[in-house]
Amino acid sequence: MPLDAQELRTRAQKIRLILTDVDGVWTDGKLFYVPGHGEEMVEVKAFNTQDGMAFRWAHAAGLKTGLISGRESPGVTHRARMLGVTYIYQNFLEKIPPYEEILKQSGLSDGEVAYLGDDLPDMPLMRRVGLGVAVANARTQVKGCAHYITAAPGGDGAIREVLELIMEAQGIWPGILEKYGAA
Repeated sequence: MPLDAQELRTRAQKIRLILTDVDGVWTDGKLFYVPGHGEEMVEVKAFNTQDGMAFRWAHAAGLKTGLISGRESPGVTHRARMLGVTYIYQNFLEKIPPYEEILKQSGLSDGEVAYLGDDLPDMPLMRRVGLGVAVANARTQVKGCAHYITAAPGGDGAIREVLELIMEAQGIWPGILEKYGAA
């Protein structure tokens, strides 16, 4: 159920908080395990630096961000804190309880939240928020309930694409382009 351009812009103008899944959204969904100390295996993930830069611009503009992941990862915690992500919830396969806690803490309503996901556990949130986004590499069912489907896959600029879309709708993006001489 992707929206037409005007309805997408109208919804994006209202967004104050961008929440995301992690595996398949911040990353391409692949997990790598490498030897650590002794018998320990260490999980390794790759994050897109352009997504990270968009987080910084969004935060500077007053937008809040957060993640709700079904898995726990020290690397995700580190990266999220480095970028200034406000809400970090990991190890939650059922995402509505942490979402409701975030709403309570932030004082925001469903219509002021965007959520980016790629897999079935993301669908209840995508249906509830003001702007439900499926990344290009999302499962077919997830794309079917999205208001917007990114051109970029998760881990390869999908977050950047959505943050640019929201900042453009809110009149923030032109100032960023101007700052870097890209206008």
